[in-house]
Amino acid sequence: MPTPSMEDYLERIYRLIDEKGYARVSDIAEGLDVHPSSVTKMIQKLDKDNYLIYEKYRGLVLTSKGKKIGKRLVDRHHLLESFLQTIGVQEENIYRDVEGIEHHLSWDSITCIETLVEYFRRDEMRIAELRRIREELDNE
Repeated sequence: MPTPSMEDYLERIYRLIDEKGYARVSDIAEGLDVHPSSVTKMIQKLDKDNYLIYEKYRGLVLTSKGKKIGKRLVDRHHLLESFLQTIGVQEENIYRDVEGIEHHLSWDSITCIETLVEYFRRDEMRIAELRRIREELDNE
């Protein structure tokens, strides 16, 4: 399994390729707020570990392994955003909170959160009840 840092790069690369059709070192660096030299170093490591194929000055492409992991990481990110929205976390906190927790949860926990989000999605009354309880607790 990739390290948390590798996951961040794979997620960013997957998103860029999905959005633009390609991922450049400068775009990755900007998106992750790191230096291009750090991106190049990580890309070489990801290439060595068969997550992508990198050719200097020509760009990179994700391998099937890299695509699979990248999609899974993007899906995890979306799920956690949805979960935090469902439970009523303020919108301005959601991105930062997801970034803070996504690498610290097991895939078992992710699956349980997915089930819980689906439970709330299937009946809007459940979300209303959850929010009512939260208001009660906030007013105590």
